[in-house]
Amino acid sequence: MSLSQQSELPNVPKHVAIIMDGNGRWARLRQIPTIAGHKAGAEVARKITECASKMGIQYLTLYTFSSENWLREKSWIDDFMGLLRLYLRNELKALMSNDVRIQVIGDRTLFAPDIQELIKDVEEKTKNNKAITVVLALSYGSRDEMVRAFKRLSSKVKAGELDPDTINVEDISMSLDTANLPDPDLLIRTSGEQRISNFLVWQMAYTEFVFVPTLWPDFTESDFESAINEYQQRSRRYGLYASA
Repeated sequence: MSLSQQSELPNVPKHVAIIMDGNGRWARLRQIPTIAGHKAGAEVARKITECASKMGIQYLTLYTFSSENWLREKSWIDDFMGLLRLYLRNELKALMSNDVRIQVIGDRTLFAPDIQELIKDVEEKTKNNKAITVVLALSYGSRDEMVRAFKRLSSKVKAGELDPDTINVEDISMSLDTANLPDPDLLIRTSGEQRISNFLVWQMAYTEFVFVPTLWPDFTESDFESAINEYQQRSRRYGLYASA
């Protein structure tokens, strides 16, 4: 199905989240450095962002660097940080011309000061862009996010600003990194793995999942459109009974 046909179908998801898995395996299969897989993956992310924007998807959240990734070998982390710096410095012009807003979730305090400044700068300069919001999950882990959210709530309770007996789902949601974002309608994970790997656990209570075998650097716009088409064929009932 073509992109133009796809965009005319009803029920285009408002928010799509992607676990971009398989960069390292893709590189190993080609016997090239792992970072080359991540570079290839960054190119795919750019193409999928353009595709998503044309389809009318408003939010695209990309699991870019997890809190667990800090446990990897230093050489890999250093290579990845170099790639992240390159992206944040060089992509601004393209982001502005394509009307893409960048938002970052995760514990950015763990990044080097220059990366923190680059993140802040890109967020600030793209904040009024309207075509699509790309959410980069950087130094992100859902459990870590929830710990930070509960600490925020605890501080409000301690300060007398919040009655603990009145805390509800909305209070917790608004204390998360994603407070200003809608929950994902669809999660896509590449590379054949079928788990969510500590990604948006709270937010994906009613998200539809599509798992594909393709390694992320080989993931195409056609693959993305197929995942969206699969989502569009589903009936989302949110736990409500629906007769056959």
